[in-house]
Amino acid sequence: MPGGNNQNKDNSGYKKDYQDYIEKTSPKSPLFKDMIMAFLFGGAICVIGQAFMNLYKDVLNMDAENAKIAVSVTMVFIGALLTGLDIYPKIAKYAGAGTIVPITGFANSVASPAMEFKREGLVLGMSAKMFVVAGPVLVYGITSSVVVGFIYWLYKILIGG
Repeated sequence: MPGGNNQNKDNSGYKKDYQDYIEKTSPKSPLFKDMIMAFLFGGAICVIGQAFMNLYKDVLNMDAENAKIAVSVTMVFIGALLTGLDIYPKIAKYAGAGTIVPITGFANSVASPAMEFKREGLVLGMSAKMFVVAGPVLVYGITSSVVVGFIYWLYKILIGG
């Protein structure tokens, strides 16, 4: 039909106009600077974690397994505390993806929605919204680990390795 072709031309014209508008109005991201900042801040978080590991093993004489657990708990606590004090988001503004280091980024993703909705009460606000971001990560992470564990178990039984 003749009308259909004109409509397609009009739609593609609108798409091009919209794309041109987006390119003109979107702020230009300093990609190299962002990568450097993410590298430095992410590395700094890892150095802090390693410092706690050394502290727990060398100063407090913990065995390696308990020291790893203590470091994880410490880093989650620090991430949640800094989020609650509204410091973590300010760091993230400069650090970008560097703050998504798994352990502190996870703590931030749990604490942020809880802090945002605390006015709605403990049950319907903080507790209900706490896992809005982290919930899917937990579900898929736990599910995938169970599937991989099951495949590994089958492999050990069938192959005998």
